Amino acid sequence: MTNATIQHYINGEISSGTSGQAQDVFNPATGQVTGQVALANRADVDAAVAAANAAFPAWADTPPIRRARVMFKFLELLNRHKDDLARAITAEHGKVFTDAQGEVSRGIDIVEFACGIPQLLKGDYTEQVSTGIDNWTTRQPLGVVAGVTPFNFPAMVPMWMFPVAIAAGNTFVLKPSPLDPSASLMIADLLRQAGLPDGVFNVVQGDKDAVEALIEHPDVQALSFVGSTPIANLLYEKGARHGKRIQALGGAKNHMVVMPDADLDKAVDALIGAAYGSAGERCMAISVAVLVGDVADKIVPKLAERARTLKVKNGEELDAEMGPIVTAAAHQRITGYIEKGVTEGAELVVDGREFDASTTGKGCENGFWMGGTLFDHVTPEMTIYREEIFGPVLVCVRVPDIGTAIQLINDHEFGNGVSCFTESGHVAREFGRRIQVGMVGINVPIPVPMAWHGFGGWKRSLFGDTHAYGEEGVKFYTRQKSIMQRWSESIEHGAEFVMPTAK
Repeated sequence: MTNATIQHYINGEISSGTSGQAQDVFNPATGQVTGQVALANRADVDAAVAAANAAFPAWADTPPIRRARVMFKFLELLNRHKDDLARAITAEHGKVFTDAQGEVSRGIDIVEFACGIPQLLKGDYTEQVSTGIDNWTTRQPLGVVAGVTPFNFPAMVPMWMFPVAIAAGNTFVLKPSPLDPSASLMIADLLRQAGLPDGVFNVVQGDKDAVEALIEHPDVQALSFVGSTPIANLLYEKGARHGKRIQALGGAKNHMVVMPDADLDKAVDALIGAAYGSAGERCMAISVAVLVGDVADKIVPKLAERARTLKVKNGEELDAEMGPIVTAAAHQRITGYIEKGVTEGAELVVDGREFDASTTGKGCENGFWMGGTLFDHVTPEMTIYREEIFGPVLVCVRVPDIGTAIQLINDHEFGNGVSCFTESGHVAREFGRRIQVGMVGINVPIPVPMAWHGFGGWKRSLFGDTHAYGEEGVKFYTRQKSIMQRWSESIEHGAEFVMPTAK
């Protein structure tokens, strides 16, 4: 991939664009530049939207079963090339290869769901709602829709969006992260091979300028976003001003409650994997362990031992448990949070800044490396508790009982994901009912819903009214039309001046 130029994909062709601007793409494991990615200007975005707009009428008129057949072929090609996608993700994001494989597999689930679009688009029909009148509803596509996706899941998160959108009859413009852009072009090529008409799926590489151009473009009907809460909030408000449908998924501070009756060894396994997997760069990562009663004194030493012995190395190594941080800037930001935690009085049990990069493999000494960090005796007013760190930092908060744990979590501004480890059915039921979080796991540390259920948090973790993918996704990318019909033989003579009622 050295010196590769990652470009745009517009109207079925690779395009260099017109901006002349680009930025470096790195392999986080080595710290080396592997190529450049083009950065779109407004003219490039206009070209992609124009291609999508031109392709929309014919694609929307394509019978759903034929659109589904393209998705089936795409599904087949994805399964054939999923390891190629995973390798590209590891090379640019840094996550371990097995984790990248899992990401692609979860994206494939959404594509498989989208293959059922003929059933998902079925409307309702009522005969004889009034004398001689029948009423039915349909769901129709919006037009050109766009997706702005983050660096941490360069294949899966786009697949949360475009398979459902395209299967429903829309055309799509994807703006992926410039940090790991190669997966987007691989996906575009597989869609082309699957028989998707030119212009139905387009990719504009870029930064915030491309996002602003999409949100302001009059022909873009809806935009899906996954990223930080400040940007999600901004796009939601700006999109509303421009009359667009917006689905903006923001930040998180996901808690895992460990009850005294929980199997502590399994809880430790869950916390280690959920906190340090993908270097904590997941919106569903567990970053807070809420330890109830006497659990803390038992579990913190176990967590510390595991955090110190994490296999942190090049993600291409199959025994790696954690790879590097995605960029040098992200590494610096996470380091700043660790320093802030120490300054504010939290107990630093394991310091990931002390990690020895020489253990990561040949040629990786200059990568963006960090070990797992563990804090204990963290309190709610501390910065490392309140803010999303998005790195391999697990903080432990001690509480006396489940009621305090629930209140602690409900008081947080984010409500993305949460978990509770317990053997009590009563505690599990009460926790699930009373917690103010969108995705809940009981003895499941990362409760990402399966493809047919839909993903989304509460509070400042989601801006918009519908969750991603699943039937919620179908609703987001379509609008309902109600049709009432009667024929002249059943129409009474004479004008009617009152509100129509059932007769």
